[in-house]
Amino acid sequence: MTANESGAHPWMGNSLASVKQAMLDEIGVATIEELFEQIPKEHRLKAKLKLPPGIKSEASLRRHLTSILSKNEDCEENLNFLGAGCWQHHVPAVVDEIVGRTEFLTPVWGSPQSDLGRNQAWFEYASQLGELLNMDVVSLPVYSWGCAIGHAIRMASRMTDRHEVIIADIFDPERLSVVENYCEPVDMPDHISIVRVKTANGLIDLADLKKKVTAKTAAVYFETPSYLGLFETNAAAIAATARHFGAETIVGVDPLTLGIVRPPADFGADIVVGPTQPLGVHMNCGGGVGGFIASRDEARYVREYNGFLVSITETARAGEFGFGLASAHQTSYGMREKGKDWTGNSVYLWAIANAVYMSLLGPQGFKELGELIISQSHFAAKRLGEIAGVSIPFKTGFFKEFVVDFTKTGKTVAEINAALRKQKIFGGKDLSAEIPALGQSALYCVTEVHTSEDIERLAAGIEKAVM
Repeated sequence: MTANESGAHPWMGNSLASVKQAMLDEIGVATIEELFEQIPKEHRLKAKLKLPPGIKSEASLRRHLTSILSKNEDCEENLNFLGAGCWQHHVPAVVDEIVGRTEFLTPVWGSPQSDLGRNQAWFEYASQLGELLNMDVVSLPVYSWGCAIGHAIRMASRMTDRHEVIIADIFDPERLSVVENYCEPVDMPDHISIVRVKTANGLIDLADLKKKVTAKTAAVYFETPSYLGLFETNAAAIAATARHFGAETIVGVDPLTLGIVRPPADFGADIVVGPTQPLGVHMNCGGGVGGFIASRDEARYVREYNGFLVSITETARAGEFGFGLASAHQTSYGMREKGKDWTGNSVYLWAIANAVYMSLLGPQGFKELGELIISQSHFAAKRLGEIAGVSIPFKTGFFKEFVVDFTKTGKTVAEINAALRKQKIFGGKDLSAEIPALGQSALYCVTEVHTSEDIERLAAGIEKAVM
């Protein structure tokens, strides 16, 4: 808004010219431009932005936004096989019902007298996830899996006083971008170097790992299942290699696998991280989907957590228990810039959803769900591999996600996905640009929401697309 405008923008507070001038007078600045003088002129716009006039009518604004949103297509009207970090799983209605209750929805962060029921629910989240992971300590969830990895790496760096982490060369680019931010630029005092280890047949190359791990290594991070959906068969050997050099072993895991495979703690993981979105959280765009951090109950680990830990203790009344936040002093809430990393903008409400979801499944439910997902995804891979020109590079040993190679069809993944879109099917994530060695390949995701009929519909759609 320029100084000669007399009216305020309808949806922007304090946008009246006289109000802005009063704020400038209060801080002793003559113009708005002076507030940005530290930004070099070559980085500033040379002309004013050509913005449309503000829509003053609420009804007109609603119609405008609705028309824009209507261009989106969702995974209810379309058959979806996308994954790669945000997956379509069934969320029971009771999960939504409970997280929508005011006693959870409103005091996500409240006064002490409002925290007792919430703290107990958070304790149930940490207890159930800890049992699933065979770990003693689980903090409240952070914003995403990538954030959990970043915090865990920085925990390892502080514990070892080393500044190097080893990560596989095939890695989710979105998570890697987050991890790189946590490792900080090279000129920063707490910079952590990222060393990439080779993979062979989709798994970490042990020979190359043994060359890369040194006395400078703070941690070795790997995932099982990996970005390509493969279980890491050399997990114990990787952990042993890291341990030999005094490095921490950080393992990323999909919690839905833990009803059918051993948890990372059983093969030597020191810190375990992973996504909480599969545990009763809907897919969403633009908001946190949740990541967990867990470890053994040892002081050296507990003292390095950046987030909140929930504890239980007896009260003065026999048979009564109280719940409260532990080690809160070491968070940025307690120590501000001197805290153990930044704390905030998290997904504490999703911890309630996770607790409800895990309690609904129970041990037998996790087993049945894991078996269903691994069965359906392998059936889908086998069925797609029967299509002329289509191949499955890694035919077994994966969980819910697998690579499909279309190179011999003569079509690009982009062309196939475009053809599938016309049939109201979202095909797999295009890997051709980020992993050229795999050719025209895509990462497909099959979960418990996909029926055999859905898989046959996908196969028919691909057969039509490659003709």
